[in-house]
Amino acid sequence: MTQTVAILGRQPALGLVELESLYGAPALQLVGDQAALIDVDPTTITFDRLGGSIKLAKLLTIQDTTNWGDIEKWLIEAVAPHTDHLPPGKMDVGLSAYGFDKLSPQRINATALEVKKAIRGYGRSVRIVPNKTVDLSSAQVLHNHLTGERGWELLFIRHSHQTYVAQTVKVQDINAYAARDQRRPKRDARVGMLPPKLAQIIINLAGTHTLKSTGQPPTPEQIAASPTSSPTKLLDPFCGTGVILQEALLMGYDSYGTDVEDRMVDYSKANLDWLAEQRDLNGRTYLLETGDATNFDWQSFDVIATETYLGRPFSALPAPDVLKQVTQDVDTIHRKFLKHVAQQTPTGFRMCLAVPAWKTPNGFQHLKVLDSLEELGYTRTVFSHVRTEELVYHRPNQIVARELVVLTRK
Repeated sequence: MTQTVAILGRQPALGLVELESLYGAPALQLVGDQAALIDVDPTTITFDRLGGSIKLAKLLTIQDTTNWGDIEKWLIEAVAPHTDHLPPGKMDVGLSAYGFDKLSPQRINATALEVKKAIRGYGRSVRIVPNKTVDLSSAQVLHNHLTGERGWELLFIRHSHQTYVAQTVKVQDINAYAARDQRRPKRDARVGMLPPKLAQIIINLAGTHTLKSTGQPPTPEQIAASPTSSPTKLLDPFCGTGVILQEALLMGYDSYGTDVEDRMVDYSKANLDWLAEQRDLNGRTYLLETGDATNFDWQSFDVIATETYLGRPFSALPAPDVLKQVTQDVDTIHRKFLKHVAQQTPTGFRMCLAVPAWKTPNGFQHLKVLDSLEELGYTRTVFSHVRTEELVYHRPNQIVARELVVLTRK
């Protein structure tokens, strides 16, 4: 079976845990610090449903060396005959390396020129995409058509004493993400800007690929199946401007959102109406209601994926007494919410929450309610490939981060 290599995003742990949630721990192997090997054929993966992986590639071979000179020699000898498998015309070729600490863009470019000579010597016209860094960006791969019928991006991933060689088959469509993030008619910086990629990760961690959210990872056959064959209603009880609802619709789920503020419900409706005008939702529906997540009686739903109440935004670390009061207030809301949800969900129900964590000089300060999950009726999922403390989405100089918490009702 052809194996897949996924190049993970800025925070590799989030991409890795997303893959583990979808495919199960036994199907995964971490390769280097920024890639994962998946025992799944890449043609079965709907890549635009993954928020935490930036490239998807098919594994070609594994070389028992990490010496770039040896890799270059092997590549020059091996590459030209494989051009026979491409349609006639000018080729576009790029090289990307991961985990080679002493490798420079200049050396990569020198190797690429040697590859160009070898291909041209075989009678093919070829254009090389130059490296500004040792790995090509998603934009470079996308705009230079390196996943097209006459395109190649070859990946070289250092792992222990070996080098994994793969060919990119899909790349994250950064233009599509930017369009649906920035062109939405309603945005509100006060409630935070949830990136669409993170929204996808939250949805995938919630287990929405399972038929009724059993808490178990689906089989590859379930993943490959069209989402339209098994409708699932996703609830976001803190819907804000509707980013998670938007991504859920695009991923094939009916969306159900509530928020305590009428204005946020109106914003979500405007954004989802706009999305429905822009994209074919394949019959997927959305429902929006005003309601307090700590006491609202929701209609039927199959899974919960949400960014909860994050509290006050901070541009700088507040005084200790201010932070203490904010964290206590936010913690109280989360405790009430979790108690209420436990009354409306059955045993085995799975959900993913993005909750606040505050960055301090002594590390992240977490919600205290996370220490009481068992008594509230939940089990927190512990993953095999990623430590729980790694599941915090944050950017440099950001005070309020988002901690991803996957829960199953006991």
